[in-house]
Amino acid sequence: MVFSSLEFIYLFLPPVLAVFFILRHMQWEKGIIWWLIAASLAFYAWWSPLHLILLLGSVGINYGLHRLILKTGSKRILAFGIAANLATLAYFKYADFLIGNFNIITGSEASLLNIVLPLAISFFTFQQISFLYDTYVGEIAECDFAKYCLFVVFFPQLIAGPIVLQKHTIPQFILPVFRQRALVNLSVGSTLFMIGLFKKIVLADGVAPVANAVYGLAETGQAVPFEAAWMGALAYSFQIYFDFSGYCDMALGLARMFGIRLPLNFNSPYKALNIVDFWRRWHITLSTFLRNFLYIPLGGNRKGPVRRYVNLGATMLLGGLWHGASWNFVFWGLLHGLYLAANNFWSTFVIGDRKEAILPPFVSRFLAQSLTLLSVIVAWVFFRAETFSGAGAVLKGMFGFSVYPDEKLWSEVLQSSDVFWIQTIVLTMIVVWLPNSMEIVKNYRPVIGVKKFLRKAVGISAHWQQVFIWRPSPRWSAAILAVGLIGIIQIYRLDELTEFIYFNF
Repeated sequence: MVFSSLEFIYLFLPPVLAVFFILRHMQWEKGIIWWLIAASLAFYAWWSPLHLILLLGSVGINYGLHRLILKTGSKRILAFGIAANLATLAYFKYADFLIGNFNIITGSEASLLNIVLPLAISFFTFQQISFLYDTYVGEIAECDFAKYCLFVVFFPQLIAGPIVLQKHTIPQFILPVFRQRALVNLSVGSTLFMIGLFKKIVLADGVAPVANAVYGLAETGQAVPFEAAWMGALAYSFQIYFDFSGYCDMALGLARMFGIRLPLNFNSPYKALNIVDFWRRWHITLSTFLRNFLYIPLGGNRKGPVRRYVNLGATMLLGGLWHGASWNFVFWGLLHGLYLAANNFWSTFVIGDRKEAILPPFVSRFLAQSLTLLSVIVAWVFFRAETFSGAGAVLKGMFGFSVYPDEKLWSEVLQSSDVFWIQTIVLTMIVVWLPNSMEIVKNYRPVIGVKKFLRKAVGISAHWQQVFIWRPSPRWSAAILAVGLIGIIQIYRLDELTEFIYFNF
């Protein structure tokens, strides 16, 4: 079920909240936990009841492994658990990809399995691997099955993250947390949900048709004109930004309605001054997981600069593959690995300990941000395109290397250019100048580790920006209600509801 669907907004969320508040009033902790589990399973089963069996089986088996590790402390059981989880993920996500590549290399005609990718398998697999590891290293004394089950299936973060660790949520599954500050939780949660809905339905879906048109024609082998190529690249860059940002806001908002705070997963990544900074802001929980469970075990930066660059490349390559079974995703990950290696090389060997500034600070900041954003946009071309030829056609157009594009074929796309460039200016202003959603509600502990977030948050220094700091008031209530209504009205106007991009991963 999609957060931005009318079924979720009208039929699912109101009764789930109503029963939650009844059980909360009864002070029945177990009842609340089991009710949220039941609601989450229904939420998942809406997509595919058959795949609910896989989810429940994964939960049951991993909980059993958790109990065995607690009892024996066996590293072999941990290794088996990690291997079994990764093997399950590999089968469902990569089996057909491997068979297809085997056929290409060998010239054989092995039949594809045509496996349907279970929704959220990447996310709940990673969460359960982290739980088994935490059990082995002694960070978990014991966890009852109900809380473990809710940790995995809690619907605000089940489908597309954030990837939560047990320490993030399980300690919050207690009655005092469920009963705290109900009005504040509902107000902050609904504010984030409405902002996220607006981002997804109005902003992300508003530019999606341009991206779809450009990349669709590029995949047919057509040469892409310069303007159309940049329209497609920028449209997708804004689409995925507001799509994922909107999802993260809605996930955090939904969890907060039940008193639960989730970790920060998105923090204005297009304001980043370098690629390292970008990955500290984009899909933060995935970046943290890859760092803790892949980059550091590979040796991190402890074995010299060459090994560090190799580790960065391997980590980002596998991070790209995590997003999907496609060589385009692999290359996207590898490209970001090269970006990170170049960033580290520049910081270590070129900048070093030098303190003096070559350029005025505002010029240096503008150039750093622009170069970072350009690098990200180029990489997004491979992420969005279905084939290397499609990505190549768009990139050739962007850098002026297209040969004799058919202007008539592109006339429909180019006719919308005036409106699109106005959209681009508006979206750029939102991304660069306005505070993000977490900064808007920063006074009400929007995420776990709120003090750390506030230290890292982009400063809100200008006086005019202070008007965007949320506080309970009739004026803010009216503004958020208007934002939510615009989003809901737009849902009615859509010919077809679009899923969040990260639902595919």
